[in-house]
Amino acid sequence: MRARMALKLAEIEVELREISLRNKPAHLLQVSPKATVPVLILSDGSVIEESLDIMLWALKRHAMGPNIHAAYRALVLENDNSFKQTLDAYKYPERHPNKIQTQHRADGEIFLQKLESLLEQNKYLFGAAPSLADIAIFPFIRQFAAVNNVWFDVAPYPKLRAWLNDWLNSDLFKSVMTKNPTYVG
Repeated sequence: MRARMALKLAEIEVELREISLRNKPAHLLQVSPKATVPVLILSDGSVIEESLDIMLWALKRHAMGPNIHAAYRALVLENDNSFKQTLDAYKYPERHPNKIQTQHRADGEIFLQKLESLLEQNKYLFGAAPSLADIAIFPFIRQFAAVNNVWFDVAPYPKLRAWLNDWLNSDLFKSVMTKNPTYVG
């Protein structure tokens, strides 16, 4: 989702192929031995296999590109590493039985509190306009909220909730959420 949003924002046209990870097409395995998604094949044949790397590549070609600085990257790396692990444990507590689900949620709330603090100062994480960090982090907060919508709707994160709702209702998000036929080639 975040790679698609960055490509759309940068107005880079790509051929999208939905992949069934249970039945990976030979072409995916050929271009990406990791066989994870997303994968972007550039016109010169080079391959970018990580969503953040696709975002960085795309946004360097967009007005947002100059805004990619160390603070954004640090927050995104925290999201992609420790918060993502906590999110997975919260979503799938049976796979992480060392704690109960609410304890995993409490671990994730450390990051939510950090985002709430940033959003108390600005509409977006780092100012009045969206940044790489907003687009990179939004899908993970969406997943976190979806684990228990009832809890999230009353949790002490009103700015984060408003930010999430703005993204969910944005034309950019809606434009990348169209479903494509599953690629089998």
